[in-house]
Amino acid sequence: MTLHADDEMDQDGLRIIDVEHAILTGRIVGRQTDRRSRERKYLVRGHSADATQPIVAVVKFGPTGLLVILTVYAD
Repeated sequence: MTLHADDEMDQDGLRIIDVEHAILTGRIVGRQTDRRSRERKYLVRGHSADATQPIVAVVKFGPTGLLVILTVYAD
């Protein structure tokens, strides 16, 4: 998780468990390609762990193949 994503999570009153739940149970609702790096980014929409708040996470796969959470927000 980037520092930006962590800050955004805090501002929206979200917990890491909410973000994890949204990613693991949500679905990809959009794809973007970075103009400079040509990296693919994905918008994943899901719900908080208690299913009361819709959440969108913008993620990508890093060079090691691990998922990187770029930003997150309550939708």
